Amino acid sequence: MLFVHGAFCKIPQRALALSILAAALSLGATAALAADAGTSTYQQERAACLNGQTHQDRATCLKEAGAARGEARRGRLTDNASAHEQNALMRCRALPAADREDCVRRVRGEGTVSGSVGTGGIYRETTTTIVEPQPESAQPMPAPGLRY
Repeated sequence: MLFVHGAFCKIPQRALALSILAAALSLGATAALAADAGTSTYQQERAACLNGQTHQDRATCLKEAGAARGEARRGRLTDNASAHEQNALMRCRALPAADREDCVRRVRGEGTVSGSVGTGGIYRETTTTIVEPQPESAQPMPAPGLRY
C-alpha cells in the first residue's frame, strides 16, 4: 500500500520530514542550553574576578574568563572527567616502567592528596611497602629444645 502513488505515498515522506525537523530542533535546543550554561558560567567567573575571589589579578582573570567563554561557544571547552583522566594517564607513560604503575594508581585516586592549584600544586602520594627477603645465614637456626 505504501508504494501506491497518491496520499499513502506522501505519509512516510511527511513522517520522515517531521522526524528530521524534530531532530534539528532538539539539536538547536541543546546548543542553546549549552550557550546559556556558558554565559551563566562566564557571569559567575566574571563576578568572582570583580570581587577578588581568585588568585589572579583582575585584568588577567577577566581575560581568562572571556577566553573560556569563547572556547565554550566553539564547543572546545568541556568538563569531561574521562578526558582529564586519559590526559593524566598519558603523562604516566613518560615515566620509567618501574614508576608507571604507582603513577596510574595516584591518577585513579589511590593514596593521599594535599595542596591546591592556588597554593602551587596538588601533591598526590602513595606508599608502597617492599619487604626484602632475609639473607640466608651460614647456619640454620636450631629448633628450641634441640642440641647439637
